[in-house]
Amino acid sequence: MVKQEAQRDQTASMEDYLEAIAKLGGARKIARVKQISDVLGVRMPSVTSALKKLSEQELVEHERYGHIKLTPQGDKVARDVISRHEALTRFFAQALGINRETAEEDACKIEHVISPLSMERLAKFVEFIGACPLGGANFPSRYEYYLEHGELPQDCSNKGVKKKK
Repeated sequence: MVKQEAQRDQTASMEDYLEAIAKLGGARKIARVKQISDVLGVRMPSVTSALKKLSEQELVEHERYGHIKLTPQGDKVARDVISRHEALTRFFAQALGINRETAEEDACKIEHVISPLSMERLAKFVEFIGACPLGGANFPSRYEYYLEHGELPQDCSNKGVKKKK
């Protein structure tokens, strides 16, 4: 399930920078200005300006001409953005049958504006359809049961959804 803060303090642009740093840096969460510039398709002075703001918010550590590293709080925000992006992409691709490229583009746009409640429900829906495929006359009631009880109805498989303990 996707957990989210009730309110986001970063702009969509700032979230994109954090997401890019996280993806570029891998496990070490370290990147360079040029890499971020290339990935986001922006000029290096724009990256430097954004990093200054993110540094003031204590989301990144950045020394002039050095590496950029996410702080623990920056990493948390980046993971949240990535989680929203992945859930939205899966929803568009799996539930709606949209091609992967369009699903990725749409997810990138929507991940910044979707409400926490809608995101939570969408993530649950994606988990649910992984274990309890779409179709059949009783699909809506099975999904409602899952939302209310946090566990799959007996006529669904267990793959993809963790049972409530």
